[in-house]
Amino acid sequence: MEKQNDRIVAPGSGRRVRGSRFQPLRRAVKVPVWGDLGIRVGLALFLIGMVILIHWWDREGLVDNLDGEVSFLDVVYFTMISITTTGFGDIAPVTDRARLVEAVIVTPVRFAVLFIFVGTAYNFLIKHSWEKWRMARIQEQLTDHIVVLGYGVSGSESVNELIERGADPSEIVVVDPSADRLADAENMGCNVMAADATRDETLKAVRIRQAANVLVSAGRDDTSILIVLTVRQIAPDVPISVVVRAADNESLARQAGANNVINPVRFTGLLLAGSAKGEHIADYLADLASVTGRVQLVEREVTAEECGLAISELRSGGRGLRVYRSGKVLGFWEDDCQSLLPGDIVVEIVPTQNGTQRGDGHNGHD
Repeated sequence: MEKQNDRIVAPGSGRRVRGSRFQPLRRAVKVPVWGDLGIRVGLALFLIGMVILIHWWDREGLVDNLDGEVSFLDVVYFTMISITTTGFGDIAPVTDRARLVEAVIVTPVRFAVLFIFVGTAYNFLIKHSWEKWRMARIQEQLTDHIVVLGYGVSGSESVNELIERGADPSEIVVVDPSADRLADAENMGCNVMAADATRDETLKAVRIRQAANVLVSAGRDDTSILIVLTVRQIAPDVPISVVVRAADNESLARQAGANNVINPVRFTGLLLAGSAKGEHIADYLADLASVTGRVQLVEREVTAEECGLAISELRSGGRGLRVYRSGKVLGFWEDDCQSLLPGDIVVEIVPTQNGTQRGDGHNGHD
């Protein structure tokens, strides 16, 4: 059982089930910025007004060193200098009751008002300016980065695999509308943005034109295809890989501009069918797909010293499987693969660190 947006995997898969942790019941409070500011200011004024009433009620415990009379204006003045901890000494509490009121009631209110105003200044001024400056610094460094649009099951697994393959987390940008799902990616060191990936401004903010690759996994085929269309419109040359779950949508995803279309349902079917022909086929395919296995599929351009050599003589020590040449797909058994040309793209199997460490009696190859 696999859910698109939750971190849940099938029972018996050997993986720890994430996302089952208790989460408190909550609902987003849709308050505009100025409404939030008004609530903060209103609460502060309410607390100040309450202290003014207390001081007015206990005005007999106050002494005005100037004229000896404590008026309502004096009470307001004394309240404000008390809350702001200015304290000029012209008006002071003299009775025990007045001093107790200052210590027990006014002092906590003073801290509350201070926290309200400091918190408001931080949220509306300091935090906004800091985040804006920090985002500009991050954007300046984004080039040849990997953008992951959608951080559900497929998106999170792709980020984990990229990091396992040696990708620098600081060169990965994850975009998802859920800030909660982005917490894991942020903890791994990735750049994250809680935003709608279908919006032009979101894609421009993550410098989609300068990206090396874009991985799309929005959880819904229609949303994923819309994201591909938007990315292709902004960045005509960036390679795009997208996950779709319905076979009918694969051609639509390619028409939208995706270079690679991955159908996890189809791949799962291939694994199941392969397992019916041999108990080790599915295991080997999973081994090829993950960097944590003993072997790994690698796609690269042939080097200058490999030109003229056969696909079986790759300098990397890998086993060549396929060559892409001018739009043609060539298998390792075909004659054209016996002489590699400049610009050829070769797909090969190479041993990973896990495979070379263990060894299997086949020169590091499976």
